[in-house]
Amino acid sequence: MTDTEDAPGAARRKGALVDAFATEPTTGNAAGVVPDAAGLDAAQMQAIAREFAASETAFLRPSTAAERRVRYFSPTTEVDLCGHATVAAHARLYETGAIDAGTHSLETNAGVIDVEVTEEGRVWMTQNAPTVHEVDVGYDRLGDVLGVDDNAFRDVGADLPVAYATSGLPFLVVPVNFLEHLGDMDPDFDAVETLADEHDAAGLYAFTFDALGADSTLHGRCFVPGSGIDEDPVTGTASGACGAYLDHFAAFSGGDTGDDGAESGTPTEMVFEQGHYVDRPGVVRVRATGARPVVGGDAVTSFEGRVRVPEGDDDEIIEA
Repeated sequence: MTDTEDAPGAARRKGALVDAFATEPTTGNAAGVVPDAAGLDAAQMQAIAREFAASETAFLRPSTAAERRVRYFSPTTEVDLCGHATVAAHARLYETGAIDAGTHSLETNAGVIDVEVTEEGRVWMTQNAPTVHEVDVGYDRLGDVLGVDDNAFRDVGADLPVAYATSGLPFLVVPVNFLEHLGDMDPDFDAVETLADEHDAAGLYAFTFDALGADSTLHGRCFVPGSGIDEDPVTGTASGACGAYLDHFAAFSGGDTGDDGAESGTPTEMVFEQGHYVDRPGVVRVRATGARPVVGGDAVTSFEGRVRVPEGDDDEIIEA
């Protein structure tokens, strides 16, 4: 990206790299943000996302169904919903004065969602009503897929199953007994993609309650090789799905009362830590006791400028 003069015939759009679920630059999960993507076609957005090389880039556009439309692209494909890019985009809009604090509607490929921005700049994203169900995956196969001793799953699996969970983007959720086993994982990414595809999931989210932070509920790792992301640093959509999973399977007892008045056992707000094993530590705050999971976090802009847009259907970025 550059602020130099355009080459003849080249168009430029403002762009930024924003680190979501973080308070310090170069931590959390980086997302590209293009705040005015009106008129860009899919090939142009894909090319820009590839040039940004962040796990996802959010392209904001006009909408007739909400305040704005967003399309998310990884470096290799379009994805329907992305938590960290949603947080990054709204934090950036708030930082630049494009939006005020309050609740904003956003049209995504997964439907229209609400996004709240606090006066302090924290962004809360309401996801879709969840779907959660147990799946049959053998522990020996999980061990081979994730490159870890299958005993990592057996004892915790007596209480919590491997399951499909989605609140907008589907994941296989895999409970692990100890942080040591989670950290030792050396996944076979082709096998991860195959397993996820078998269950119509975007990827695999493994977690353990054996967390680093005293205030953390759990520690997670997320693998999404099918979207060109071997390991995603900090994942909002997977955190929302995991929050729904924990609530669905009553992973807690003695917690707070849910919105329906029933004792869900799930804490009103949970803290999910992620990204430490790829040197991008971050924190996702998750509320899963209502009808729809809500994920929230802070964000910080690490880089801003302009990107030159390639001609339509041209895969090459002229300059970045």
